[in-house]
Amino acid sequence: MYFPGPTSEGEITDERVMPSESDPSKDVAETASGKGGFNDVSVYVLDDDPSMLKALGRLLKAGEFRVEKFNNPTAFLSAVKRNGCTVAILDVSMPQMNGFDVQLVLKRDSPETRIIFISGRDDPSVRQAALNTGAFGFLSKPLDNERLLNLVNKAIAA
Repeated sequence: MYFPGPTSEGEITDERVMPSESDPSKDVAETASGKGGFNDVSVYVLDDDPSMLKALGRLLKAGEFRVEKFNNPTAFLSAVKRNGCTVAILDVSMPQMNGFDVQLVLKRDSPETRIIFISGRDDPSVRQAALNTGAFGFLSKPLDNERLLNLVNKAIAA
């Protein structure tokens, strides 16, 4: 399976290992269960782009993760608070609430959740800000499938 867009050098901009077809105007919360050993591990994806949500959902499901996809930060945060979340993949730029704002709430409500930021812009200052605020990793779009899956696996193992 290939994620949309060509890979490019520097696509994975930084990585930190720490211990411890829908209507975009509607709230989306879709679940897909993988069939492997990570079925008890929840990976939540928050992005305002429906095509990105669909592609990430397929990729993570193929990687045998239990996946929940959201295009609304409020619905995402409610689900995390209610069910917990092992790894959260957050888009940096979204119209209602940016990824850093979501991260602040996650730190309070679900401090054990490992956060991976994704962004359409490879801005070194944004990347550094994400990592300085405790993100597990930062990836630039277009995403490389293997790099994303490796980073998710590392986040789970941390």
